[in-house]
Amino acid sequence: MAVRSRKAVVADVHEVALGMPHVTVERAGGGNPVYQVGGKSFVFFRTPRPDAVDPQTGERYDDVIVIWVASEDDKLALVSDDKSPFFTTPHFDGHLSVLVRASRLGELNRQELTEVIQDAWLSRASKRRATTWLEQHHLT
Repeated sequence: MAVRSRKAVVADVHEVALGMPHVTVERAGGGNPVYQVGGKSFVFFRTPRPDAVDPQTGERYDDVIVIWVASEDDKLALVSDDKSPFFTTPHFDGHLSVLVRASRLGELNRQELTEVIQDAWLSRASKRRATTWLEQHHLT
């Protein structure tokens, strides 16, 4: 019987992103981390913006994480599932990324979050780096 992974937490985002090869961390506005591979962002923590607000209070979300995806189909799959904590805003129309609030990460288990972050890294890494990683993890 498989043991289900525990609920995801913010520390998992940092651990998984940093655990991918060739990752650098830049600092964005407010000192928020931006995880990059080959100079391309694949996960970052946003500062509060007017496009992501609480529908009841109008307050800007202060815990939004942006995670890249490989394709528009992948994005739609994540944001269209009513049970998924992932969402998007009109600001991100045409951008291959999804948003998730840190306060909702617990709706995912650690393994699910890990797969989304690994896919984000794969979508932004060079073909050589992605192929090497996939081969090392027997995923080709």
